[in-house]
Amino acid sequence: MRYRDFLSLDYLPGPNDCLASFYVEPAVGVDIFEAAGAVASESSIGTWTESLCTLSTRIWEDLRARVCRIEGNTVTIAYPAALFEPGNIPQFLSSVAGNVFGMKAVENLRLNDIYLPPALVSGPGPAFGVAGVREVLGIKDRPLVGTIVKPKLGLTPKEQAEVVYEAFVGGVDIVKDDENLTSQSFSPFEERVKRCLEARARAEAATGEKKAYLPNVTGDTETMLRRAVMVKREGGRYVMVDIVTTGFAGLLSLRRADLGLVIHAHRAMYASFARNKRHGISMLVLAKLARLAGVDQLHIGTVVGKMEGDREEVLACHRALGNQTGAAPGAGSALPPQDWQGIKPVLAVASGGLHPGHVPDLVGIFGHDVLLQFGGGVHGHPKGTRAGAQAVREAVEAVVAGTSLAAAAESQEALRAALSCWGGM
Repeated sequence: MRYRDFLSLDYLPGPNDCLASFYVEPAVGVDIFEAAGAVASESSIGTWTESLCTLSTRIWEDLRARVCRIEGNTVTIAYPAALFEPGNIPQFLSSVAGNVFGMKAVENLRLNDIYLPPALVSGPGPAFGVAGVREVLGIKDRPLVGTIVKPKLGLTPKEQAEVVYEAFVGGVDIVKDDENLTSQSFSPFEERVKRCLEARARAEAATGEKKAYLPNVTGDTETMLRRAVMVKREGGRYVMVDIVTTGFAGLLSLRRADLGLVIHAHRAMYASFARNKRHGISMLVLAKLARLAGVDQLHIGTVVGKMEGDREEVLACHRALGNQTGAAPGAGSALPPQDWQGIKPVLAVASGGLHPGHVPDLVGIFGHDVLLQFGGGVHGHPKGTRAGAQAVREAVEAVVAGTSLAAAAESQEALRAALSCWGGM
């Protein structure tokens, strides 16, 4: 059993095969065939030695991964579905994205895309999805707008609740904790949640609109579930979780608790394995697995703004979440389109360095099925948080109505001040 034995370039994947598309860069002295075979071997039934007394013909024929396509450095590997436990995303990643990244046969390796056969599309999926989120907030046909409380850390619960109220009254639909904020000494979780939900109630009474505060419940699984139960008890509608640092085991536990809360997924730390286009795991793979695991909203990048993000990959993630509006992606993956077996679409979240002047580009990129999150683009407004929230709402409503920002700003002071500050006129 050599690495090259895992090459089956004439193999046509069957309906029960899981497919993975890798960028494979062989190590010095190793060709692409050897390197590709090494990846298939290590991620299925192989090992480093050529002979195993325990390897039966049945195991070899039924369970080995097969390298079925090599095009330049792009390698497609077919895996029998029987290699994976349905619904167990950690086990799936331990296999397809596990030891393979440390093999000497590859200099660089990146998992760019996956396709799951129907037998493996068994995750709980979103409880709400795009349509459910719109129903919760009573918003039918425009992008949702939100903000992140700033500064990231340091506000007391009372101070944060006032920021939440000002943002809601200004016009945003959603206000969330920063990904760094959980339950520090200056902001104990339970006190912060109670005060911010009370601020939400006051803002709803003042505006006549439904609002959502998103507390960050990230922690060990028991703590996370306890916090989520508390949010539900206090009348919250949402929780936020840092899905990469929490891990898919924790995320699945939160989703399967089925608390009737919308799950907002932040991707903090994802760039540690996604930014290098020659090594690691793409955001597209993370997005597909997050949808399977049951998030309702997921940060996928902005194209514009402060965060790095390739336009084609952001659009591919948007489509993988089930959103068909917005700009069309390019040629895309060599893998078949995923059959989601009725799993609900996930609402894409664009966040990172955004201000009202970006809204026309953002709506052009994502369409209406998106949550646009503004942090500094709200709280950095020259006239404060309420005016900043008003400016982003005015910008979104202008674009949806087909009005230029410059024209809208003539009669809307908050938007005019924002555009004068950051541009976009």
